[in-house]
Amino acid sequence: MQRERVYQTEALVIRSMDYAEADRILTLLTPGGKRRVIAKGIRRPTSRKAGHLGLFHRARVMLAKGRNLDIVTQAESLEEFEGLATDLLRFTYACYVGELLDRFAQEEEEIPSLYKLAVSTLRRLSTEEDLPIWVRYFELQLLRTAGYQPELFVCVECHEEIRPQSNYFDPEFGGLLCDRCGPVQPQAVAVSLNAQKVMRYLYRHSASEVGTLHVGSATHAEVESLLHAYLEHILERKVQSVDFLRRLRQELRQAQRQPNQH
Repeated sequence: MQRERVYQTEALVIRSMDYAEADRILTLLTPGGKRRVIAKGIRRPTSRKAGHLGLFHRARVMLAKGRNLDIVTQAESLEEFEGLATDLLRFTYACYVGELLDRFAQEEEEIPSLYKLAVSTLRRLSTEEDLPIWVRYFELQLLRTAGYQPELFVCVECHEEIRPQSNYFDPEFGGLLCDRCGPVQPQAVAVSLNAQKVMRYLYRHSASEVGTLHVGSATHAEVESLLHAYLEHILERKVQSVDFLRRLRQELRQAQRQPNQH
């Protein structure tokens, strides 16, 4: 549908790149899809837009249709997710979420549910304590919204119901393989029963129920590895923020182990 020359939308800033002397090119996720726009003069100290269009801010924006990129003419901040700005780990998880949103969202493809998922996820990353579980929940809901949900209930090869035991997961097949079909597939990896239960729970249950879930570190690491492999298979590229996120978490763990020295 053709847009008016000047139009208004709510938007999340999921990517920001400096351009020319004082401009920024912003990637916005809106209820009407993804849009790349230019905010002219936003890096000048006198710019009125600067405080309203920070990375991961939710804002109401007025856009004018441009030749190549639409132009931000006005912006009003609606939500800044303050917890992300003051905590490096929270901000890094947000960067990972933003990268996935940028990869999966299509230009001007209307998926209001994806926008709602993005906003609710950033709120949780800004305030909740168990960040990894909310990122796993986001990944599975993102895959469902984009039409790539992994099969977690029947074997993707023989279509028999998955039994409650150790089975296999193959990103190329798109889900779980039973204990008979899995061993003959070279890319399939063994999956513990606990990891299967966690993925099913996150897939089936609401956010309010997920908030009460407690997952052991080993099981969580297993689920994270499986979902990362599946996401990268679908995207056909590496998710760049994963390596930095892993290094940061390792450094934070090491710092916590070191005794206080006075």
